[in-house]
Amino acid sequence: MSEYFNVAEMFGEDVFNDKVMQERLPKKVYKALKKTIQEGKELDPMIAEVVAGAMKEWAIEKGATHYTHWFQPLTGVTAEKHDAFITSPNPDGTVLLDFSGKELIKGEPDASSFPSGGLRATFEARGYTAWDCTSPAFVRHDAAGAILCIPTAFCSYTGEALDQKTPLLRSMEAINAQALRLLRLFGNTTSKKVTPSVGPEQEYFLVDEKKFLQRKDLIFTGRTLFGAMPPKGQELDDHYFGTIRQRIASFMKDVNLELWKLGVTAKTQHNEVAPAQHELATIYSEANIAVDHNQIVMQTLKRVACQHGMKCLLHEKPFAGVNGSGKHNNWSIITDDGINLLDPGKTPHENVQFLLVLTCILKAVDVHADLLRESAADPGNDHRLGANEAPPAIISVFLGEQLEDVLAQLISTGMATHSLKGGVLETGVKTLPNLAKDATDRNRTSPFAFTGNKFEFRMVGSRDSVAAPNIVLNTIVAEAFCEACDILEKADNFDEAVHDLIKKYASEHHRIVFNGNGYSEEWVEEAERRGLPNIRSMVDAIPALITDKAVDVFGKFGVFTKAELESRVEIKYESYAKVINIEARSMIDIASKQIVPAVMKYTKSLADTVNAVTSAGAEAPVQLDLLKETSGLLGETKEALSRLIHVTEEAGKMEAGQEQAKYFHDEVMAAMEALRMPVDKLEMIVDKDMWPMPSYGDLLFEV
Repeated sequence: MSEYFNVAEMFGEDVFNDKVMQERLPKKVYKALKKTIQEGKELDPMIAEVVAGAMKEWAIEKGATHYTHWFQPLTGVTAEKHDAFITSPNPDGTVLLDFSGKELIKGEPDASSFPSGGLRATFEARGYTAWDCTSPAFVRHDAAGAILCIPTAFCSYTGEALDQKTPLLRSMEAINAQALRLLRLFGNTTSKKVTPSVGPEQEYFLVDEKKFLQRKDLIFTGRTLFGAMPPKGQELDDHYFGTIRQRIASFMKDVNLELWKLGVTAKTQHNEVAPAQHELATIYSEANIAVDHNQIVMQTLKRVACQHGMKCLLHEKPFAGVNGSGKHNNWSIITDDGINLLDPGKTPHENVQFLLVLTCILKAVDVHADLLRESAADPGNDHRLGANEAPPAIISVFLGEQLEDVLAQLISTGMATHSLKGGVLETGVKTLPNLAKDATDRNRTSPFAFTGNKFEFRMVGSRDSVAAPNIVLNTIVAEAFCEACDILEKADNFDEAVHDLIKKYASEHHRIVFNGNGYSEEWVEEAERRGLPNIRSMVDAIPALITDKAVDVFGKFGVFTKAELESRVEIKYESYAKVINIEARSMIDIASKQIVPAVMKYTKSLADTVNAVTSAGAEAPVQLDLLKETSGLLGETKEALSRLIHVTEEAGKMEAGQEQAKYFHDEVMAAMEALRMPVDKLEMIVDKDMWPMPSYGDLLFEV
């Protein structure tokens, strides 16, 4: 008999949300805190003191013994330090529980121990975490007990952002200010705030924990560095949207329950394209909350997988030969009174405000395509972008037939007089209803696709924070809005000026629009003719952060200082080099200690068989052929291993930075691939009982 869960009752039960605040805070305090959240005002310390007391009592009732400032440093994962609520013991041996407003507002982790890209020296340890009151605190229950988690920003002693959240909040303020300017031009005097809304889709793999622990490559790097394809992969497309296996379904149920309690709107779950691959999507929320929630999703997937005897793989390409994992970032812009600035309405050609917003976004993406590409750059993503499983490394925008037609009208005549209609989809089966047909198809090969009332940025890596792409999107669109408003606010005739500006932006930036097959070689050639950048790797993408153009746009809106951008460049080069170095050293370790000895053992058994057969006066042609083939591949393996050892050592001698990262990309990665080729061939020959690790078939189909 299945358990019964009342989702409506349990949803958000472990979150210090608006409902809890209304119940537990004095009305005056509640109103002041809401004003701070909604209007971005500075928080009164006296208000913080009252909130801290109420939050502590609520958390203790939930079983919490500790609290933590939960933040997102530039490590790619979240960080936390747990402090108990207890104070110094009383003379009678008892202890009090306390949590002050000061402790709520500010924490002090060691800033020198996190990546800072030169913003903090080793001897300069001080850094601060600051409460982000716009993202609700929550109680997390795990093996450590119940912990009150307080979402915070993380900055240095001198005020530079050392995290993902601080620049995200800055970018949200930027797009809010510029979008309100634009709305006022169209006569909207009621909307008070404009917020980017984000809905991430999270892809992941699940493998059996026992098999995972037999693969050093998965343990050390999160991906398989060796592995021959099994007889069956994803060719039949039978896993995609297929019936969810019971073990996986049980895992998904527990994930949902955990997420719902934490106020995360886990909505959609299904099998993805590759065997053992799955997806979870959440409902839209404000960008900074969506970023926090996606971090909670990734942590929950990993933790619950362990409870079910599995491991969750969030690497972008854990298995060669089958689809990797991404994270589609669905982005739109919403006012506080519910207006979606990306909703074209039933007649887009007449919706002038929408057309201005749309063409501003086209301009932003065209001008800053390199920045948008960099925001999805990751060592794991280098295995996906540009392959026939993920959008190409070339940034383009899919608008669909309806909006493409409207744009064509604007460009040719300056006026759009009609919009294509969706019509009715006739199924040809009398018992099935005729379906309302959308005015445009979808395009899964486009990296930046309009999908009805939002844009879907499809390039983000599965284990990456969605903060980076949203920081870029918010900032570059804020710039486009700002430049449009600067022109329109000075216009004598607004109606004429806005139509001229829409036509201008549509004409000048139409090159970024592409509705065709982004996977085709023809598009690569066409994009080059259009002058669109084709940035193939993370190492090639990083310089986009410190171009004059990037420094200007981020500086203009206070999102990043030049020093903060330079620090991130340094961190990214160093991070790339470290990741590839770990992978190379893992390959060397596995090949030297596991694969070569296993193959030598197999060749010895073959040689013994050949000797035994020939000693008996018979011939052993099959065994002899196998012995020659195996010995030849073993020789190739040893030669490739020696080469990888050499280039890895050479890379280690180089100073950290662009040159070292480029060497890892060009030389070390090539040597890694050269080592993998003979090893994967050997896996197809050597007796399975002698092969030192579980195969792809074991990992992908036995979970």
